[in-house]
Amino acid sequence: MTEFTKQELVDILRDDSQNDWLFSLADKVRQENTGDEIHLRGLIEFSNYCKNTCKYCGLRAENSKIDRYRMSADDIIKCAKSAVDIGYKTIVLQSGEDVFFTSDKLCEIVSGIKDFGVAVTLSVGERSFEEYQAFKRAGADRYLIRIETTDKDLYKQMHPNMSFENRLRCLRDLKTLGYEVGTGCLVGLPNQTVESLADDILFFKEINADMIGIGPFIPHPQTPLGKAKIGSLTLALKVMALTRILLPDINIPATTAMETLNPNGRIIALQSGANVVMPNVNNVQNGKKYEIYPNKSGICEDLQLAKASLEDKIKTIGRTVSATQGFRYDNGK
Repeated sequence: MTEFTKQELVDILRDDSQNDWLFSLADKVRQENTGDEIHLRGLIEFSNYCKNTCKYCGLRAENSKIDRYRMSADDIIKCAKSAVDIGYKTIVLQSGEDVFFTSDKLCEIVSGIKDFGVAVTLSVGERSFEEYQAFKRAGADRYLIRIETTDKDLYKQMHPNMSFENRLRCLRDLKTLGYEVGTGCLVGLPNQTVESLADDILFFKEINADMIGIGPFIPHPQTPLGKAKIGSLTLALKVMALTRILLPDINIPATTAMETLNPNGRIIALQSGANVVMPNVNNVQNGKKYEIYPNKSGICEDLQLAKASLEDKIKTIGRTVSATQGFRYDNGK
């Protein structure tokens, strides 16, 4: 297993002359540890209400120009069934931090989707230990909660009225409860340094995360960072590649933000260490309203056509779509 010191990570992140070597090594580590199968996970963004005011996010509570929506429990379950019917093995349920969706409501939804024989991933933000425990008992398998940055000062700048320590508490609770735990970071936030990105990578290693999502920062015009500089796709790919090398057998998605910045972004990511794609399976209307950042790619009316197109792209790089639910420790060499 390859190991890097913080300074070595910083040096690699700063030196673009080593990019080809880095991406090639990450792809090799991915192939040796998780194989050539790509896991497709159907993403349902079921509510764009959020109580938080994160400065980079278009869903923030203070954005009065967003068209808010909530899907009903029945509609969420029906949407999941449509995705399962065309072959998705995991359903990812994501929302803003919407207090309307109580523990009981979410447990009902998780339980309904588990009846289809698939894995369920939740991404609904900071909840209590008891709520996480209830979701697990209802059948939730995985939980995604990105740290976004491990730089405490930067975290405080980006997340008014939120607590870095509580974010860490959530990750610890989820590990304790036996979830597959996903986290990740934004690359290119204002005032972010390569040193803090190196710390992020080492943090992922320290907590032995099972999934890591890494995306470039894309400013949303209805946020305080609306005029900030777009994050570097190359730097985001480098953070992702280094994460793969340090955590060889985890699941890493080729994120939608990468495809938003480059029409071939997902394929590039899949050749640089990623092994998961999470296509949006919402209807187009809701998919466009779930606008963390503008001009999000991957919104398509015909789910079956979109999946077939993605599978064709995957075949062009010599990879295949997995028929399994893709748990970390099921990955075969």
